[in-house]
Amino acid sequence: MTPAPSLVLILAVGVLYSCGFYLLLQRSLMRVVFGILLLGHAANLSLMLTDRAITLPPLLPGEASAMSDPLPQAMALTAIVITFGVTTFLLALAYRVWLGDGDDEVPDDLEDRRISSLQEPEESA
Repeated sequence: MTPAPSLVLILAVGVLYSCGFYLLLQRSLMRVVFGILLLGHAANLSLMLTDRAITLPPLLPGEASAMSDPLPQAMALTAIVITFGVTTFLLALAYRVWLGDGDDEVPDDLEDRRISSLQEPEESA
């Protein structure tokens, strides 16, 4: 019988995902970067929890702890590299915006406001 992941780890993954998505929806670019980081950590932790659940060897006979599946570990390493690349790219973008505006707040798009004001009378009719 394989050991099940503890409830604390499952709740930690849920909290990391929810905090990451909350920060991702903010208007500050640094909060978006922190949201991406939290989502990356949550993905890595969930992949490691998957590795604990998949411990039976696929073809060879043996006990549950005799062999571990290397796929979640390889996916976690790939997720770490992708998270690092996306984080450096977002930090470069946030720095570029901060150099231009002096603030990392995402401004309102005037064209989006104009289009939404054109569509409001049609919805009320």
